[in-house]
Amino acid sequence: MTVTANNGLLTSEQQWSQSQSQDAHPLRLLVLNLMPTKQTTERQFLTNLAATNLDVDVTFMYPETHVFKGLPRATVAENYVTLAQIETQFFDGLIITGAPVEKLPFEAVDYWDEFGSIVDWAQTHVTQTLFECWAAQAGLYYQFNIHKQTVANKIFGIYAADTVDHHSPLISGLSAGGLLKMPQSRHTELVLPITLPNDLHVVAANDEIGPLVLTAAKAHAVYVTGHPEYDTDTLANEYTRDVQRQLPIQRPKHYFNELQQIDDSWHVTSHQLYANWLRTLQLMKVGY
Repeated sequence: MTVTANNGLLTSEQQWSQSQSQDAHPLRLLVLNLMPTKQTTERQFLTNLAATNLDVDVTFMYPETHVFKGLPRATVAENYVTLAQIETQFFDGLIITGAPVEKLPFEAVDYWDEFGSIVDWAQTHVTQTLFECWAAQAGLYYQFNIHKQTVANKIFGIYAADTVDHHSPLISGLSAGGLLKMPQSRHTELVLPITLPNDLHVVAANDEIGPLVLTAAKAHAVYVTGHPEYDTDTLANEYTRDVQRQLPIQRPKHYFNELQQIDDSWHVTSHQLYANWLRTLQLMKVGY
């Protein structure tokens, strides 16, 4: 089973091999990479997808209206596609990553209008969209007018599901009580209404920080409030960075063990979660 990257910075630098898929019809995924650390994010998603043992064909995309502060625009444009370049194509899945813009009002994000256009386009050209972290909040706001609010202390660490919907195919092989774990790194939380919109359903939640996974069947969407793709040392690096910048930061919760070593407790969960999502796409692909 293989994960083929059609484009991206890792592919251009030959850091990800483009092996031939064993499946004549691999799942076609589009990844809207909103993270500034594009190479790292590419590797994280490709590695997690590869661990699912399913054939996947990945294309990386960027928001054309974004003003870049890190990589030169020309470099991104050379290695990524825009909506205009693929708008006549169809994909099995769209992943929209997190982004370091959560403290901004949604409408103040420079690519907000384009974000909405991509979400609307996906309704007719993508089987299902997986929104992660900021994108999950943004998708819920755009599609359901669900707001976010700033939290007093950053939600930072590894959080396990205390409640899950065992009937959801996304939870196959996972359960409450610690088997579904997820890295979180955010300054905001969802403000859910007492009664959820009819199409919106909480699949997994943590008693302390709220929903971890939500779904909306008619919107063809899955919303994941954390970063299941994160590497083992990602939170440690974020913590060190903020300490060095003298920013207010607490040690990531449930992340270090009693020996002060990183307890990589979420990767098995992440692989299962991504595999479950891909299998739902497979079932939709064949019409079940």
